Amino acid sequence: MISFVIAAPQSGSGKTTVTLGLMAAFMGRGLSVAPFKVGPDFIDPGYHRTVTGHPSVNLDGWMCHPAFVRESFARHCAGSDVAVIEGVMGLFDGVSGACDDGSTAQVARLLGVPVILVVDAGRQARSAAALVKGFAEFDPQLNLIGVIFNNVGSDNHARILREALASLSNPLSVLGCIPRDQQLKIPSRHLGLVTAEDNPLTPEFLEHLAQVIERNLDLDRMLAEAPVSPPVETHCAIPGVESARAAKIAVARDAAFCFVYDDNLRLLREAGAEIVLFSPLADQILPVGIAGIYLPGGYPELFAETLSDNETMKVSIRAAIEDGMPVYAECGGFIYLTRGIGGALNAATESTVLREFVGVFPVTPLMLPRRKALGYREVELTTNSILGPAGTVARGHEFHYSEIDGMPEKIRRGYRVRKQGVDLGEEGYLYKNCLASYVHLHFGSNPGLAPAFVSACRAAAGETAP
Repeated sequence: MISFVIAAPQSGSGKTTVTLGLMAAFMGRGLSVAPFKVGPDFIDPGYHRTVTGHPSVNLDGWMCHPAFVRESFARHCAGSDVAVIEGVMGLFDGVSGACDDGSTAQVARLLGVPVILVVDAGRQARSAAALVKGFAEFDPQLNLIGVIFNNVGSDNHARILREALASLSNPLSVLGCIPRDQQLKIPSRHLGLVTAEDNPLTPEFLEHLAQVIERNLDLDRMLAEAPVSPPVETHCAIPGVESARAAKIAVARDAAFCFVYDDNLRLLREAGAEIVLFSPLADQILPVGIAGIYLPGGYPELFAETLSDNETMKVSIRAAIEDGMPVYAECGGFIYLTRGIGGALNAATESTVLREFVGVFPVTPLMLPRRKALGYREVELTTNSILGPAGTVARGHEFHYSEIDGMPEKIRRGYRVRKQGVDLGEEGYLYKNCLASYVHLHFGSNPGLAPAFVSACRAAAGETAP
């Protein structure tokens, strides 16, 4: 199998556009494409899935152990002709300036996959060669095999860029120059981002994008010169569990709840779960016969009216929680379990409820004009919970524009949260067997998380593990 990492010197260079275009063009040639995304982002994988028809898997060297990253890559590559990995931010950007943990470069080294650098040349000419030279020489362990210039103004501009790179002592291949094209712009709207569900890519857009890539990039050269990745042996995380009776776990999956790591679902299945998808937007009640609920993140605020009006679903979820069913909710899922979306603060410093949600947690999130939190998080369980015993450590990511108006002390806390070693205090709110948090945990960060949740579901349903 042939693999590429699509990287860039900085965000906004065109990584996503080039990645989607390559996926579409390769598929147009009859190749099976395995899509991946470096880092914790949920937005780009949704677009990858739209183009390829396959789940796009997050590869993150900070949240997950190197062995897990390699195995996840190998598992999801199985049977594919080409793997296309979209990078995150700049090639070497990660959790700090002192190292590249969590970066595209780290994942490329872990997997031994060659890197193609996408450079926005819109305001550069010969200077682009200096930039490329710096990236090529910064880490000798990386296999940087070529450059794609994006946002090129004219044929003459392209000629100057090619001449500039050719003048280097060890020039990289110019794999193509993509002309400036406003039709290729993916819009931003809500919170500065637009999901694939919110802004579906039309067949016309994808056809035009694939044509632009075919006309302007040397795909034959890319496929011919890229090294072929050897097969990687994979191991099931929970051997023999497939023969056991599965515990049914209902996972919310619709336009309002679309942010979930695909590997989280895989690990739950390997731990003995049967995943049953449902829609809090469209379904009237929870699926029958379930033993647990997983409410992932998303944009419930965009669908607040529909979610609020679906009284039977809210009653169904609230009753399940009151009956002691294990429920894990993160970010958007957590917001859905609060009183609802709030308006301006009143004189008593409590927000008014504009749209009512499930109401298990007695707080009212407020949407803010600016981002409230963004970045990696490490959590340590301070009490036994559905995700494991006290002392369990897991890693994840936090990204939201809302804040809550103060969780009452009667609601227990289950986490201590750290950001790069700095203690951020207690979080992970507990009510009966429900655990809710703003943090999106990656179950690959700790092999005990998924089995603990499945075991909790079995126990609450009166079953025992084999």
